[in-house]
Formats: sequence, C-alpha cells, structure tokens
Amino acid sequence: MVVFAGQGDARRSMSLLWRADRPEQRGRRPGPGPRPGLSVDAIVTAAIAVADEDGMAALSMRAVGERLGRTAMALYTYVPSKGELLDLMYDAVHAELTTEYEGTGNWRAGLTDWARDTLEFHLRHPWVLQVSQARPVLGPHEYAGLDTLVRLLTATGLEAHLLRRLVGTLSHFVRGCAGTVAEARQAAAATGESDEEWWLARSALLGEVAPDFADRYPSLMAMETGSAPQPPASASASAPGEEAVPYLEREAREMFDVGLGVLLDGIETAIGRTTTP
Repeated sequence: MVVFAGQGDARRSMSLLWRADRPEQRGRRPGPGPRPGLSVDAIVTAAIAVADEDGMAALSMRAVGERLGRTAMALYTYVPSKGELLDLMYDAVHAELTTEYEGTGNWRAGLTDWARDTLEFHLRHPWVLQVSQARPVLGPHEYAGLDTLVRLLTATGLEAHLLRRLVGTLSHFVRGCAGTVAEARQAAAATGESDEEWWLARSALLGEVAPDFADRYPSLMAMETGSAPQPPASASASAPGEEAVPYLEREAREMFDVGLGVLLDGIETAIGRTTTP
C-alpha cells in the first residue's frame, strides 16, 4: 500500500505544517469555538498512535476522532481533511530524528550513527515507509532531518553535486532495508505462516520441481555455497530468553551492515579521487 502526501489543499497544508508562530492553529483559539482540549497537535498525536498500532489502512478521521473521544466532524475545524492530516503526521513524527551528532568530526562515524538511527526510526513507525517519496511533505521536521544528513556529508569535503546524489543514495538504502525488516515482522501475522514453515515447505518442493536447479543457476549456487548456509529450520533462531527474530529480518540487518560499509567505502574512494593531485 503506497500513499501520496500533499493531496490536501496546498495552502492550508503548508500553513499547518509551518504553524510555529500561529498560536490560533495550535488550539489556543480566542473567543467562542469548540470546547477546550482539542488542537492540531492533539489530533496529529492521536493519528500517529492509530497508524503505529493498527497501520496505515486503519487511519481515518473517524478512527482518530474515536481515539480522542470526539466525532470526525469535530476534527475538521482544525484539520480540513485526511490529506492534510497525513502531511502533518509524517512531518511531526520526523521530529524524533536526531539532528545533532556529538563528536562526529569523523564523517564515517557520523554517517554510520545517522543510518542506524534512521533505520530504527522507520521500524518504530513502519507506516512512514508507505508514504511515497515522489511527493515530499516539505515540512520543518522533514527539512531538519535532511539538513542533518547534508551536514554530515559536507564533512567529507565532496562537491555539492556529489553530495546531492549521496543524500538520495543513502536515504533510499536505509528506507529499503527498513522496509524489508518491517515486512518480515508483519509477514507471519498477515499470512498465518512462520518463516520456518514457509522456508521448509518451499525449499523441500524446490528440489522436487527443479532437480536441475544447480545447473540452471550456477552463479547463484556458487555464491550460496561460498556463503553461510541458510537452514530453514533455524530461520527464527535466537538466544535463550530472547524473542524469535524472523529469518528475513536477520538477513536484512546483515545486508544493512554490509551494504552501509560498502557505500561508505565508496564515499572514501570518491574523497581520495578529489584530493589526489
């Protein structure tokens, strides 16, 4: 399920997003009006809670109103529609992202910390991954997160045109890994089948329906033979007392660590090219 931000009224949405100096939009409305206790911030907080707990599909003005003990109609005084609400939710939740990294004179350490923090942020709010990057929200917290990444990359000394592309490369990489982990966590509940059950059933059948698999895909088999085995029976193996981790999640986290290292190695190579006389 992909949703697109920026589908509400453009002027109203941007006005609400950048409302820091407009107290009347924070619910402090002078004179007659809706009963106290309801505000843009309260509505956005409730909407985020709905999406965190029940997913994007459960988000509606009615669901948010019920969480606040109000009708959906009561929300429209503050937020015109679900379109504007989605923009506000997306930007508000980005306020959680760290904008200061102490002791990051080492650009590599700074970018590593940023990537790990951003990965965990998306896993706390997996619905954010369903908001398409094709239409940015253009809110203050979204920009703050972007500015942080640019600042960390600027420490590499690379030229602006390279930094611009690296921002996209790193952002998409982290979102991609986060998406895989989030889906791995959701798969068992959505399908009623654990990772172990899925792998055992299909890996057994693969040898039956494709007995020439190794001959047909020699490069793939060579890679698998030379890497760690993937036993389906231990797909969700974990230490005693710890919650079982889906096999695909463990794979995605290893992919994240290795892939991030390769990307940072590439940045280091680019720095070397620009500093070599």
